[in-house]
Amino acid sequence: MLTHLHGTDLWARLHVIAPHQSPRTFLELVHPRTSIEAIASACQHGPIHLDPDTVASPGSWEAALRAVGAVTQAVDAVLAGRLEGAFCAVRPPGHHALADQAMGFCLFNNVAIGARYAQAHHGLQRILIVDWDVHHGNGTQAIFYDDPTVLYFSTHQYPFYPGSGARQEIGEGKGKGCTINVPLAAGAGDAEIIRAFEDTLLPRAMTFNPQFVLISAGFDAHRDDPLAGLNVTETGYAALTRLVVGITQHCCPGRIVSVLEGGYHLEALSRSVEAHLRVMMDDG
Repeated sequence: MLTHLHGTDLWARLHVIAPHQSPRTFLELVHPRTSIEAIASACQHGPIHLDPDTVASPGSWEAALRAVGAVTQAVDAVLAGRLEGAFCAVRPPGHHALADQAMGFCLFNNVAIGARYAQAHHGLQRILIVDWDVHHGNGTQAIFYDDPTVLYFSTHQYPFYPGSGARQEIGEGKGKGCTINVPLAAGAGDAEIIRAFEDTLLPRAMTFNPQFVLISAGFDAHRDDPLAGLNVTETGYAALTRLVVGITQHCCPGRIVSVLEGGYHLEALSRSVEAHLRVMMDDG
């Protein structure tokens, strides 16, 4: 992906920031200390399976801390006005990570930590998280399921891994109505996912009026991706980006951070990220 971007005109215009390792106190905004320590120990003694899909090795710990660090640094830079939006090209991804359990390639929930960080360190009250990964972000949903201060919107192939994300999952308690799932059948493509954003996300987001927008930007719904069965194209991802940027421009200009989630066909991932960035930089 980075090699691809180096070969485009975008690279010279990007402000590239090397992320620092996040302090554990930022992880503790979402994850219990015991869970953090268990993952740290697993990484130190790995390679070891944390679940059937998630392997931790000695290098995983630093990578995970830098992934979280990238998101919190991006939040800082955007809120300070140093950047008008940011994209975090991180690994490991995060949206399957539960508060107390690593899952689905994810050690810590990068976007959830970013949302809590924006609230705890910058005093924001309303955060919108948009998740267009092909897999449902079960971890993000669970973390905010009873929380009215975070609006979580997800499109995803359904039924599919991890098995959550039915339309009737809408939150509970004070958070009822702040979780929105639009499950898509295998074979759905640009038209279906764009319609979900236009018909469902846009009116609810305008009512919610977020002060900050985070995107769980998985590109594994691409038609070429080998792990799933949706048929989204680069044009589709550009359209989704344009819709989310439009929400940001209306509610909280410049306050948008996109965070990489899935994407397993390297060429499709590279092209999709380029399309995504062109819209974020007003070229698309």
